[in-house]
Amino acid sequence: MTVFGELNGSTTSSALWDVLPITARAQTWGDEIYFSIPVTADEEDARETVELGAIGYWPPGTALCLFFGPTPASRRGEIRPASPVNLLGMIERDATALKAARAGAEITVQRA
Repeated sequence: MTVFGELNGSTTSSALWDVLPITARAQTWGDEIYFSIPVTADEEDARETVELGAIGYWPPGTALCLFFGPTPASRRGEIRPASPVNLLGMIERDATALKAARAGAEITVQRA
């Protein structure tokens, strides 16, 4: 499966861009895929809730997060990370396609 995303102009998204490509094993938490990346950043306009398709960076876990639905922390009608994330961009088209990904699957994030 291939999904595409667009990064915003934040400092954290620029740091991600600089270390691409990254290959990691997916971890899941509800309808979120996350994995550690070689980027260390503090909170940057961090969000407690995100939109469907958000690409985030979770500072406590130095992790890239792909949100395609509710997490165990979500309340009705929202998508809530474990703690605030830096918004890096958005997945293009249908982010719910990520529901097919399983924990432990190899994920590659690269420039397109």
